[in-house]
Amino acid sequence: MAYENILLAKDGRVATITINRPDKMNALNHQTLSELAHAFDAVQADDSVGALILTGSGEKAFVAGADIKELLDVAGNDTGAAELAGFGQSVFRRLDELGKPSVAMINGFALGGGCELALACTLRTASSKARLGLPEVSLGIIPGYGGSQRLARIAGPGIAREWILTGDMFGAEEAHRMGVVNRVFEPEGLLEGTMKLVNAMLSKGPIALRFGMEAVLRGWDMDQAAGEAMETDYFGKAALTEDMREGMAAFLEKRKANFTGK
Repeated sequence: MAYENILLAKDGRVATITINRPDKMNALNHQTLSELAHAFDAVQADDSVGALILTGSGEKAFVAGADIKELLDVAGNDTGAAELAGFGQSVFRRLDELGKPSVAMINGFALGGGCELALACTLRTASSKARLGLPEVSLGIIPGYGGSQRLARIAGPGIAREWILTGDMFGAEEAHRMGVVNRVFEPEGLLEGTMKLVNAMLSKGPIALRFGMEAVLRGWDMDQAAGEAMETDYFGKAALTEDMREGMAAFLEKRKANFTGK
């Protein structure tokens, strides 16, 4: 598939997807969402890729939101609006199912659908100048790409209610204090800091990474006992892998582990 609105690049084991509509503040229209869906599937299928970074082109925006013109086209049509929301949710859900860590590298505004895209990633890094928010209520609507659910799970229902009901924008440091952003860097150090985080994860066992992500994701909707039972299952499965034996041996031999994903 030839992409018009995104860029997909690979450097070693790290794939990077850049939303490339700087003249539109990288707004998400239907075509961009379709291209993201295809790119996510390509990253998932590429065994040489161990992690994904998502970012936006230019210095102003990660993704400034959904395409307002497209939203206007479905205004007054509940079926069309629901279909649009459902499509966006299905695209972002691919990040949950990627089986590899994804990091939103937020280089500027991450608003509305852009904030929801960042929330769908495993982790989030941000420039100190970045601003995040879910301003949909200012347009008379609510988040439609899973933002109400993910933000409540990531930062708690109190933070989610504040973001959604006020529509306010929050700076990167404040978002970090609230638990929405994992790490904040000065703009000139954002890429380096993000790569350091990604490489730290890539130095670990890929099966353990996948199991760890799945345990957290699935545990969201479980009570403590059910979650612990699921964790026990994943722990047992991890203990049967070659990576576990390699990791334990490397620790005892005081050397770097050579994980193979087996």
